[in-house]
Amino acid sequence: MASWSEFAADEPRLADGIRTLMQQYGPGFGYLATVRADGGPRVHPVSPVITDEGLFCFVVDSPKRRDLERDGRYALHSFPPEESDDEAYVAGHARPVTDPARVARLARSHRAAPQVDWRLFEFTVDVAMLARREPGVAGGAGEGHGRPAVQVWLDPGATAAVPETRSGSGGNLAARPAA
Repeated sequence: MASWSEFAADEPRLADGIRTLMQQYGPGFGYLATVRADGGPRVHPVSPVITDEGLFCFVVDSPKRRDLERDGRYALHSFPPEESDDEAYVAGHARPVTDPARVARLARSHRAAPQVDWRLFEFTVDVAMLARREPGVAGGAGEGHGRPAVQVWLDPGATAAVPETRSGSGGNLAARPAA
């Protein structure tokens, strides 16, 4: 399980592209998928916090927080941009941040309301994906569904099963059209 900073050090351009899509409207905005107690998926809008030290989310007392506390698996997808069909995706495991100084520092810098019952989670990165469509070509905004340029990064230390189409060749990063 790689931290965001480890992933970003390994693939800075990919991390920057994902950060740009997640923060395209100012503060982070995306959809968080968690695993319900019955094993089914649950999806929620969230405001992820991406800093040089990690990928975080302040999560209020809710079903999604209970999902993360019980089973830390998650997937985070960017909100779609208005001008394109570009998308970003990361998946891995969420774990509560327990260092009070780190929690206080991030809460101050990201204006997390102290009176709200939230818990700070850090998200590790097992897989990261960025799909881009060039504007003005087939598959651009409003022009059908052309094949995007896709970049995928896999944590070399992760043991999770990944579909063969996402495994890349000879490294952790692959750029190719989507299947």
